[in-house]
Amino acid sequence: MALPAALLAPGRLAAAEILELRFDGLELPVRLDLLEDWSRRRRGAEAGDLAVWLNLLQPDDRRDLRRLLLAPLLRDRSFGRQLLDSWAGGQMLDELGDLLTTADGASTTALLQTTLRRLLQDQREVTAITLLRALPSPALSLRLDGLLDLAQQWRRQLERQQRSLALLRRLPLRRTVVAPALAAEATAAVPPSRSLSLRVAHRPEPLPLQLWPAADGARRPWLLLMPGLGGTADQLAWLAASLARRGWSVAVLQHPGSDAGALQEALEGQRPPPGAETLPTRLDDVHAVLAAHRAGALPLPGRGVVLMGHSLGALTALLAAGLEPEPGLERRCSSAIRRLPIANPSRLLQCQLPSIALPTPAPRSAELRGLLLFNGFGNQLWPGAGLRALPLPVLMVGGSLDLVTPPLEEQLDLFLPLGDRRSRLVIVDGGSHFSPVRVSAREKVLFRLGSDLVGVEPEAVQTALLQVSLDFLRSIEVDGPPLRSQRLRSPGGLTTYVLDGPAASGWQQLRSGSVGRAAPPADPPPR
Repeated sequence: MALPAALLAPGRLAAAEILELRFDGLELPVRLDLLEDWSRRRRGAEAGDLAVWLNLLQPDDRRDLRRLLLAPLLRDRSFGRQLLDSWAGGQMLDELGDLLTTADGASTTALLQTTLRRLLQDQREVTAITLLRALPSPALSLRLDGLLDLAQQWRRQLERQQRSLALLRRLPLRRTVVAPALAAEATAAVPPSRSLSLRVAHRPEPLPLQLWPAADGARRPWLLLMPGLGGTADQLAWLAASLARRGWSVAVLQHPGSDAGALQEALEGQRPPPGAETLPTRLDDVHAVLAAHRAGALPLPGRGVVLMGHSLGALTALLAAGLEPEPGLERRCSSAIRRLPIANPSRLLQCQLPSIALPTPAPRSAELRGLLLFNGFGNQLWPGAGLRALPLPVLMVGGSLDLVTPPLEEQLDLFLPLGDRRSRLVIVDGGSHFSPVRVSAREKVLFRLGSDLVGVEPEAVQTALLQVSLDFLRSIEVDGPPLRSQRLRSPGGLTTYVLDGPAASGWQQLRSGSVGRAAPPADPPPR
């Protein structure tokens, strides 16, 4: 097919000034300066020859392409250089190197890494268009359909979750309202806790803990709470304090090496960003704290223990409970991350595990009474049996806006095989991956999260999280009644769905279209 001559400049062009866009069977060589003008909507670009060809794309695809070309790939020099050295960074470069090739079809992965390092020496931010124009290759070829597919993953994931949530709203569940007193307690100021530095054999420095002893906690299990990757004990202090007020003693672990301090070191260029390679040390931390409590070295009352965790802390709890990844993880991951999983980033952490030597699981302790998991994940680790091997009650909590650990893939599929009648799946309508996190005024904030990541009304979501946590914990006391399936309405109209096994199976059947009976009216979406 003939191409407009205006797209190509006469004479010899410098390196990386021509990009061949390939989509829908077309091969369109374009000048990068014209592509940048089009992406920035500069004067005349919308009426140029390039715009005529790009208008063959769907409107959503054109919008996504503009965003991709202008989006910052890396924002901070030191952090960017460390990210390039990390396992996750290597996966991203491999994917981009396959989409963006040299004229002879060779991957640009090595060129991308070298060029990014050079650019980061001189500027704090590198955009996609800047990188394209800096690559030392006379001509480049971009699989535009593959790049747009990556951009569409995020949108498709959100659309799937919205459709599934519409079906969840139609489940015939009893309605319950959160007590105003509990809402006030969940948002109250956090009282002081007791700090403890625990000497452990596997670390050169003591392990930091925050303790909230409960006055009447001796007759109940105590709770060991673990933050997610980059998290701190302070971020979960609201939950620990609220549970302690209700009679549950809580210890919150802070894992040096995968906490906020480790992220700060990565930002300063002192180390690569932490990832799944920190799991062996996290597991040693958990076992050391449990051993200290058994030996009487942890001044916290309680009989038995419940492991609680957020995100990577939830995965730590599952592994500490004795679960091992199902055989074939490396094979599954080779397929799962063939395309960069931007709609489910937890797959990157899961698929790092084949390169990590996890400790041999210790026999499951008789003192372990249950697991409480916020935004947990493990679909690649346990795709067949889910959490069936756990002979314990488990509460799995997710949010409808969570695109880091999507609840349909990472929680529902793991929950369905659970056999304990006290296990529950909880979906907060409007909750996000970061809903359990509360940043205190005295804590240094490394990343400020926008509303699309925080979710709706964080304090209302945290009230609901406190309610379901308390109800679940009461259910695993001796002769405690199971937490019932229900719609839990919080002040402000937020809805939380609490599902037992049959209700979760009913939701799954609605999603698969195998249930044809008329459904009750749906709840309204969160405001």
